[in-house]
Amino acid sequence: MSHVSDVCKKTFRSALNLKRQKTTETGERPPRSEICEKPFIQKGDLNFHYHSHTKEMAFSCEVFGKTFTSKSSFVRNEKIHRNERNYVCEICKKTFIRKHHLDAHHLIHTQEKPHFCVMCNKAFPQKNHLTDQYRIHTKERPFSCDMCGKAFSRKSTLTVHYRVHTKERPYSCELCGKEFSHKSNLNVHYLMHTKEKPHSCEVCGNEFSQKSNLKRHYLTHTKEKPHSCEVCGKAYSRKSHLNQHNLTHTKK
Repeated sequence: MSHVSDVCKKTFRSALNLKRQKTTETGERPPRSEICEKPFIQKGDLNFHYHSHTKEMAFSCEVFGKTFTSKSSFVRNEKIHRNERNYVCEICKKTFIRKHHLDAHHLIHTQEKPHFCVMCNKAFPQKNHLTDQYRIHTKERPFSCDMCGKAFSRKSTLTVHYRVHTKERPYSCELCGKEFSHKSNLNVHYLMHTKEKPHSCEVCGNEFSQKSNLKRHYLTHTKEKPHSCEVCGKAYSRKSHLNQHNLTHTKK
């Protein structure tokens, strides 16, 4: 079933995308909290938000006084304050507060990468990572924004992109209240509170809170320069350095 905008006559794949379009084209305001006027595109998110204003929070943090609607969120908060690390690596005995950080750490020891790209022979631990790699080779971007037409290789990236238009930030830190448009950014932010550095270098043992920082660090050992200028061929280890170099070609 297609959804057509009454204003621009564009067709959208879902009613939610049509709602998003209306907020940018017609000035129609999305549903807002009657208490704080915060906007939400989806009614379910608004209903959940109301818990932050009501007294329907059964769990309270004794350190900061923050309250929680679910026991799991409360327990996670308590572990952060106590620096409780119940997840232990059986190989090196390193400890973690969250299980998914331990799972990511395990790959350092096991080196398991069962999914191979037939184009470049690069291996990946998860199948969805392989799919993403194929789209790098094929330049396929099957997910496009109904508002601005920008295309993406991942559906999750498109979902986050929509928030550029709607200004939504549905993920908030339970400790300090800071809000984020993407859950992964919230998870990285939590590491500021926990001081965890779950990603460690196999060469020198240096530890990092973010995997992207670890990947960039590896280049100091391998001396690789994967980012090259299309004009003169000069190569750089960081994309930001390449972008800065490109300005030398664009200057008139």
